Amino acid sequence: MPKFAANLTMMFNEHPFPLRFAAAAQAGFRAVEFLFPYEHAPAEVAGWLKAHGLVNVLFNMPPGDWAAGERGLAALPGREAEFRAGVVRALEYAQALGTPRLHVMAGLVVPGAAPGMQRALYVDNLRHAARAAAQHGVTVLIEPINTRDMPGYFLSTQAEAHAIREEVGAPNLLVQMDLYHAQIMEGDITTKLRRYLRHVGHIQIAGVPARNEPDDGELDYRYLFRLLDELGYAGWIGCEYRPRGRTEDGLAWLREFGA
Repeated sequence: MPKFAANLTMMFNEHPFPLRFAAAAQAGFRAVEFLFPYEHAPAEVAGWLKAHGLVNVLFNMPPGDWAAGERGLAALPGREAEFRAGVVRALEYAQALGTPRLHVMAGLVVPGAAPGMQRALYVDNLRHAARAAAQHGVTVLIEPINTRDMPGYFLSTQAEAHAIREEVGAPNLLVQMDLYHAQIMEGDITTKLRRYLRHVGHIQIAGVPARNEPDDGELDYRYLFRLLDELGYAGWIGCEYRPRGRTEDGLAWLREFGA
């Protein structure tokens, strides 16, 4: 069965962020991911990981002003210097935490932007991020996100993501495939896994449509986990879902499949 990483931004919200590491370890997780670590010093986060025997498998590069609605900088014109500074900052954290992969958020479509302009900028910024990350052995990820949860997000389908990956042409640029987003935007998950998995660097899960535990909803994760085994997926699966209640009360699925 696949290996599961708790997403500490969305799970264990009964506890302050520093205490979620202990809660995840006690629940049986051996790995964690989170959206952003930047409110805490790298040494602090590294200490929480070490104290509880956890590895960090993923976090996002700085997204701009998240509270104001920004959702990434990589495809935003005029923000190139800020994006590149964010690459440096993220890599500093990745080195301190031992994090092997970083997600680069594209940002939202700019109304009235010239056709192709944002895509060209996105490709250029991804090439820069991949070159910088390669010096530290870090993989860069891009993720299609559904436009119901994040209206106007620049990247929303697997085909678009893999076309951009190919255009960038960096061996350490892969796609982050969140099965929740993929089901909402496209469906046909089995076919897409068979087609794209060799170029996927990380998988995430949640129940569809409510983004709760993966043991309920329209996706049959028992089948999909068997398929991932069949296809030889050896990476982590991030549990990026909103628990229906207390996180610990909804982990029967984890006990079934093992952490």
